[in-house]
Amino acid sequence: MPTHHPVLIVGAGPVGLVAAAELVRLGVPVQVLEAGPDLSGEMRGSTFHAPTLDLLDGIGAAKAMIGQGIVAPRMQYRSRNQGIIADFDFGVLSDVTRHPFRLQCEQFKLTRILHSMLTDKPGFSIRFDARVAGCTDHGDAVEVLLENGEKITGSYVIGADGARSPIRKSSNIEFEGFTWPERFLVLSTPFDFATLIPGLADVSYYADPEEWFFLLKVPGVWRAMFPVPAEVEDEETMTDDYARARFARIVQGRDDYPIRHRTLYRVHQRVAKTFRQGRVMLAGDAAHINNPLGGMGLNGGVHDAFNLAGKLAQVWHGEGGEELLDLYDRQRRGVTVEHVQRQTIANKQNLEAKEPEAQRAFRERMADTAADPAKAHAYLMGVSMINGLRRAAEIR
Repeated sequence: MPTHHPVLIVGAGPVGLVAAAELVRLGVPVQVLEAGPDLSGEMRGSTFHAPTLDLLDGIGAAKAMIGQGIVAPRMQYRSRNQGIIADFDFGVLSDVTRHPFRLQCEQFKLTRILHSMLTDKPGFSIRFDARVAGCTDHGDAVEVLLENGEKITGSYVIGADGARSPIRKSSNIEFEGFTWPERFLVLSTPFDFATLIPGLADVSYYADPEEWFFLLKVPGVWRAMFPVPAEVEDEETMTDDYARARFARIVQGRDDYPIRHRTLYRVHQRVAKTFRQGRVMLAGDAAHINNPLGGMGLNGGVHDAFNLAGKLAQVWHGEGGEELLDLYDRQRRGVTVEHVQRQTIANKQNLEAKEPEAQRAFRERMADTAADPAKAHAYLMGVSMINGLRRAAEIR
């Protein structure tokens, strides 16, 4: 018989609220537990790929996001010395998606759109200042323990509670992988780099053996990301002098861009040993983290949420067996290891290649791919994560 406890979702970020929206749409009551006093306002992820927008369109969120973001129809690879290496037009994907572009829109805007959509929906509730300590699977239900000692019972729990997930840790699920020795520094400035760099795309990656970087336009600012060597102290990276030195490498002779935000963070490549253990499910950063080159972490988490919600709704309604939840694990963990981890590691290695032969091979490969419509289509199917979604659907 179907259970009547709600599904508990830990974390009101984009992954948690997407899962909530899809479950409520499918007739499953949910309670979201958010540690903070309100929805997070952190910028964090800001790239939404074409198939992610297609999925979000199904719950009525894509139109509002597009209205609050920047449509980026092109993506470039560049070098400091040789200018544009390759220029890709996402329009070639119009045969496979309703959104043949990247949308640059800070993730906090999606959470607010979803929260507004869900607030008055039957079956939806959310608690703020509900900091979760862990959970216990009792076999016929799951119990979440708050740090204040309160216990909340649910039918299942979805840990969408980030890389340090208390749900994952209390379930003793290993987080396999490694941490890169360097950190990443993100500097945001209202200065428009397109006024200095002719033909600059809103998404531009610069390959360089000394210091790669990328430029990403979001509403109101450009975000620039740089690697920080392991030997540089955290305190030094947050100084104006360090920021000016990084900015000076973008366009020779200029380093005086005003800084709106700066963020330094460690970068990991890790995947949970399982995305499902009994009545405990993991999604998003709680299940997998990777470097941000390619914008695959946030999008992969949203893909997790849709995949899981569809299967969990069937189980909750008694329309499918629990083997569906094992299928979620096989599909989403499988494609994370097979596609996302491999692609993001390759992205970093290509941009930072130090050997002249490796640099030349990357430039020639990208130029050849961008110049051939069929090759460009195949390449963008991969980096836009359409291939990953299709591959996940093939896994049984």
